[in-house]
Amino acid sequence: MTSLASTTDIQPIRPSALSAKLAMALLLAPLADWLFYGQRIGLSLTLFAIATACVSALFNHAILDWRRAAIGGAILVLGVVPAMEELNLLSFLILIASLTIALLLATNPDATELTDRARALRNFLLLGPFRFFLDAPQVFNLSAFTRGIALWLLPAALGTVFIALFAAANPVIEQWVSLLNPKAILEHVNISRVLFWTSMLALVWPFIHVRWRRKTIVTTTMADGPVPPPLPPMVSAEFLGPSIILRSLILFNLLFAAQSILDGIYLWGHVTLPDNMTYAAYAHRGAYPLIATALLAAAFVLVAMRPGGPAEKSKVIRPLVYLWVGQNVLLVASSILRLDLYVGIYMLTYWRIAAFIWMGLVALGLILIVARIALNRSNRWLIGVNLIALTIVLYGASLVNFDAFIADYNLMHSSEKGGNGVNIDSNYLLTLGPQALPAIDKVIALRGGDSCLAGRRDRLVESQRQDLAWRAWGFRSWRLQRWLDAQAKIQPGNQPPG
Repeated sequence: MTSLASTTDIQPIRPSALSAKLAMALLLAPLADWLFYGQRIGLSLTLFAIATACVSALFNHAILDWRRAAIGGAILVLGVVPAMEELNLLSFLILIASLTIALLLATNPDATELTDRARALRNFLLLGPFRFFLDAPQVFNLSAFTRGIALWLLPAALGTVFIALFAAANPVIEQWVSLLNPKAILEHVNISRVLFWTSMLALVWPFIHVRWRRKTIVTTTMADGPVPPPLPPMVSAEFLGPSIILRSLILFNLLFAAQSILDGIYLWGHVTLPDNMTYAAYAHRGAYPLIATALLAAAFVLVAMRPGGPAEKSKVIRPLVYLWVGQNVLLVASSILRLDLYVGIYMLTYWRIAAFIWMGLVALGLILIVARIALNRSNRWLIGVNLIALTIVLYGASLVNFDAFIADYNLMHSSEKGGNGVNIDSNYLLTLGPQALPAIDKVIALRGGDSCLAGRRDRLVESQRQDLAWRAWGFRSWRLQRWLDAQAKIQPGNQPPG
């Protein structure tokens, strides 16, 4: 008959073994504090990586494949060398990659294919740190009370992140948070140090308590036998189970509704803002944190509503997901309005145009997430549609004359032209290149003849003539030259138009 057999089983977690591992993690945390907190980092990172590797080998020696462990050790040595030479972003990434790859080779013999290894490393890096918050309470044999706390742990943690982002984006929420008076607590507790220790515990825990997702292999046997129970997942089912997802969505919808209502009052309804807060500052302050909030929300929806997951078919969770994504789309629209208000005062730049395009793509991505869930499509379909949308946007952007558009917009909305914006920044117009010449000519005429700007304008004209050489020829430059020639005929002497 055909039966399912696992290549390597995962034994139940013994509280005593888990306690020893937790104790070792609590020893590595103060080591990290002594090496890193408030200190310049260099050789200390290499020492901590080596200590983590040694502790990992100590607690996982029973599952080590020594031949593969030797290969992993060689990879770790190679990864340590660049960090010892000089610690920078690249050597840091190499060190982390070598440490995780060495652990994978030594403790997970099932991962033989490249895709299996890439998937295992992805799960390890993305989900591994969260396992500490699920595994540590098992030391105390979770009661109903502590299990209830565990169910609210993820919603509360992400809810706190959202509140922090909303406080950064909205001065009213910031005032509400300040009413909690956290200073009294901060006088006795160093919050930053507590967060540092918690982060270190979460980061080293996957190396101490190693758990990989195991493959099942279909084998054919002659004798009947009991089918072994399915293997426990790398991450507890409760971590992203329907109960936690439901609690998270209820909390997140309430938080986002509060932010949306405040935006409706102050941003869309134009109610007077708090003291010492202008609409321009309010708009600029809130645009980018709200986009970060929407991206984090999208990531949560993709993970929570993964195809085949326990929450995908829930009749209660799906409407809450749709409502929350709708609020995120409204949040992106609010971010676009905020940026538009800011640009109306402080003018347009390339980066602000890029921000508008990026926000539009984020909004489209959120809508496509809803489409994926409603149409029961795969994440591959979602990625493909987003790539098509990105390609169309980038191709369209390549055909737009942003230099001329920015110059014309800044001119028409400037205070010198009767708009609500600041004065024209002629230096910035000059950096836009020859395509800004029509707008520059209008600025010179508007100012009654700016000799300094006119002289610098002539250098742009010379640069434009060089662009007409056949090797540098472009249709856009050719059209600009026709406009310049027409203006020269209207006003002899190549003077700017009046």
